[in-house]
Amino acid sequence: MPSVLQLTLILLASGVAGVVIFRYFGLPPILGYLAIGVLIGPHAFGLASDSATVKYLAEFGVVFLMFSIGLEFNLHKLRAMRSIVFGLGGSQVILTMLLAVPASLLLNWAYPISWQAAIALGGALAMSSTAIVTKLISDRSELETEHGRNIIGILLFQDLAVVFLLILIPSLGSNPSDLFLALTTASIKITVALILIFFIGQTLMSRWFSVVAKL
Repeated sequence: MPSVLQLTLILLASGVAGVVIFRYFGLPPILGYLAIGVLIGPHAFGLASDSATVKYLAEFGVVFLMFSIGLEFNLHKLRAMRSIVFGLGGSQVILTMLLAVPASLLLNWAYPISWQAAIALGGALAMSSTAIVTKLISDRSELETEHGRNIIGILLFQDLAVVFLLILIPSLGSNPSDLFLALTTASIKITVALILIFFIGQTLMSRWFSVVAKL
């Protein structure tokens, strides 16, 4: 089993090779990363068989990717996108769930599914991969375009909706007699989480940016 350093070098070298090959054929680099991941993973050549270490490295990679994309935005732009985030983004999530949940229940004769599972499935279908989509937009230099801002706005609302779903969905698995209490508790948790995100988080980040600006 390779060490962490060796595994990192293998991933970097193979990733660069994959990007070069896919760019040569005019394909998105993200497809190169996916293809290389399949080839060097435990189900192919097995060069990166340590799934736990790869998982940790992948989490760091996503953090750095989102950080690099965040460098291209400023607070003024993000505030100006509020109507897109809550208008367009909220509409996308709500409409997707309103279509997915009834559709799942209508197919109950073929694939038996409870209403709780239908809500969870609808929430999952309403989500997208922020890291992958933003990477594709960034590679195409479309972050500053109108459709690029719309997509980013939708993704930002989806990230907020994930907090709601992660708190709501576990409560749906409670016993029917305890469902009301579970939903009430989930609502309180969601309210607290939103307060922390929008108010306390915004205040702390504003002060932090002020301190950094003075350095």
